[in-house]
Amino acid sequence: MLEKANEYIKRNHIDEKEKSLFHVTPETGWMNDPNGFSVYQGKVHLFYQFYPYKTEWGPMHWGHQVTEDLVKWEAYPVAMAPDQDYDHIGCFSGSAVEADGKHVLLYTGVSQKDGKEIQNQCIAIGDGKTYEKWQDNPVIKGDIMPEKFDRKDFRDPKIWEDNGTYYMLVGSRSEEIPGQVVLFSSKDLKEWKFETILAENKTGEIGVMWECPDFFSLGEKHVLICSPQHMRAKGYEFHNGHNSLYFTGDYDSEKHTFEKDAPVSLDYGLDFYAPQTTLLPDGRRVMIAWMKSWDSCVIKEKQRWQGMMTLPRELEYRDGKIWQKPVREIENYRKNRCCYENVKVGESLSLEGVRGRMIDLIVELQNADGIVDGSRNSGNQNQEALDVYNEFRIELARNEEYTTVFTYDRKRQILEIDRTWSGVQRDVVCTRKLQITDGRQNLKLRFILDRSSIELFINDGSKTATTVIPTPVEADEILFHSDGNAVIQVEKYDIVL
Repeated sequence: MLEKANEYIKRNHIDEKEKSLFHVTPETGWMNDPNGFSVYQGKVHLFYQFYPYKTEWGPMHWGHQVTEDLVKWEAYPVAMAPDQDYDHIGCFSGSAVEADGKHVLLYTGVSQKDGKEIQNQCIAIGDGKTYEKWQDNPVIKGDIMPEKFDRKDFRDPKIWEDNGTYYMLVGSRSEEIPGQVVLFSSKDLKEWKFETILAENKTGEIGVMWECPDFFSLGEKHVLICSPQHMRAKGYEFHNGHNSLYFTGDYDSEKHTFEKDAPVSLDYGLDFYAPQTTLLPDGRRVMIAWMKSWDSCVIKEKQRWQGMMTLPRELEYRDGKIWQKPVREIENYRKNRCCYENVKVGESLSLEGVRGRMIDLIVELQNADGIVDGSRNSGNQNQEALDVYNEFRIELARNEEYTTVFTYDRKRQILEIDRTWSGVQRDVVCTRKLQITDGRQNLKLRFILDRSSIELFINDGSKTATTVIPTPVEADEILFHSDGNAVIQVEKYDIVL
């Protein structure tokens, strides 16, 4: 099946100009969850759920791409295909680790017995380019867990090594608990011991089946990331149904207990799921995610690929939360700087040189904290202060037919994303609102645009919002609008690979 998949890809090659410039996309067909995000032999490897034959989900393979700078990616041969009894339905998500000089992939093998689906954890070992499944797979079967634990929903192993012991976290559920993550340990990657339930959804409020768990230290805290299915929205949090969120907390590595805080959304846009992190040799914790929603399909008609990854993001823990910013390597590809200072925005404004679809755009908006009574200036009011704007809008990827709009309501401190006119051809969710409560006088918005996406980083990464757009690349105008006195600083770069 590997040979068949690789041969099909060669025969159905898609011109790179039809896809994103600097985001990972499948060579052809379907892509979802990032897998095996890891460093091996000096390169960063990314695997992913892959079905080359159609632009829809199918029996899962593992696609494989490699990078040296987290911006330019090279496609490698397919790493795994569903070709064994224990994974004939699919090689589901997992992770990777370097062990004894080899690159070890941990994944969920999905099979069927007596009409019931079974999920177990399996190993493949390779040299960074070709991989062989271990002869004694699966290494962890569901029956290692307590009696009432589900054998079907038991997937997405995340592995790490600590002081000579390997640990594996797996998403699971039981008859009593709709979502949880369970912890295993091993000295040799082959014999595993069930340790504990590291975290669980006792109240049922945090969705069901916690997919794609990840666990790591960041600053003075430990972080648990997971993607709960079917989660109900609360205020401006958890609007994706299939969400991605994180818990911060304190981890006792001897007792294997994790005292976690309340869950927080990882991204507030329309297209973000199943994130996975890796630790770079320079100490940065970097995260990448599937830039799509399970419940929305916004690809253009006749497009021969479906799904892509976010730009990798550097994570930092401070002020009690996770901050995200684009990997700094993207700045090596910034060209043609265009900058404007203290620009007053009227009803509609375009700026010469500020346009494009493969760009890094930074817009800083003054007086964004909702204050209107002039108290910031010791009560000194003037007509301009009284006429300060209430609503400020940015239109991206725009022409006479298309646009994606970002609207900031200053009084309510709410930002709305609207891709209704981006070219969608199906009845999908097009708007999303998020609240900005940083308490900063100015609002800083950094947009990373590629041919099919907009990634927004708010106030240096306090929050992010990721959105896929099907807009033709010819729509490259950028417009600013205000209903009062708004003053902005603009810095724009083309991204040129």
